Amino acid sequence: MLKPVLVFGYGNLSRGDDALGPLLLEHIERSPKHVLDSVEILSDFQLQIEHALDLENRMLVLFVDASVACQQAFNFAELEPTRDKSYTTHAMSPAAVLAVYQSIKKQTPPPCFLLSIKGEQFELGEGLSVNAQRHLAQAGQFAEHLLSDPELTAWRQQTNNR
Repeated sequence: MLKPVLVFGYGNLSRGDDALGPLLLEHIERSPKHVLDSVEILSDFQLQIEHALDLENRMLVLFVDASVACQQAFNFAELEPTRDKSYTTHAMSPAAVLAVYQSIKKQTPPPCFLLSIKGEQFELGEGLSVNAQRHLAQAGQFAEHLLSDPELTAWRQQTNNR
């Protein structure tokens, strides 16, 4: 049976802070059972066109990735389907995945959000930076809070508070 909430973390564990998305999933996997009962966890190195099908029949979707653009430890935003430049490349943005879903399913995708965690170093073979470890801990607490109340209005409220 498909779980109503999908948490999709992506990034490369071998590239320093790029591992923040998959590492947050490990944090979520240690959440209480009552939280995990409604959450499916999915991880990959990058988003691809095929991931549009993972959105089907979901109530909420949370994408998690590392970012150099964050002003704070993490950023939380609602996504809209957008055909951006990544639409025709091998790796896609979350907004492009939503656009593919909308195109192939001929319907609006479920409400989707992006949790971006601030990263600084992305070199091959590097470990997680000290700052990224702190950012991951803060984002993990935030994600636990989100997943303990998997309601669209509650999640949208959190975008206004960030």
